[in-house]
Amino acid sequence: MKKCSAKELKILGDFWTLTIIQELSEGNKRFSELERVISGISPTTLANRLKKLEINNLIKREKEKIDKLSIIYSLTNKGHGILPVLSQIRVFADKYL
Repeated sequence: MKKCSAKELKILGDFWTLTIIQELSEGNKRFSELERVISGISPTTLANRLKKLEINNLIKREKEKIDKLSIIYSLTNKGHGILPVLSQIRVFADKYL
């Protein structure tokens, strides 16, 4: 089995990153919605994580069609590819933690 590289772990290993991906797996969300549902995350941290996820093509950032000032975040196909990994992490946690 191929080992995870430092780059992969650096992207996904940041605190809050997998939580953000999990929230976006439930549907597109605005910044304020993510801030509300992810208890304890600071606006600065959320903004930094979203930027990093966007740079790595795991999420996309788009202007809302109705209100051009609002930004909507959603998972890309690459971002959706992480969801089975999150599912397995949950299975492991339920069983062993």
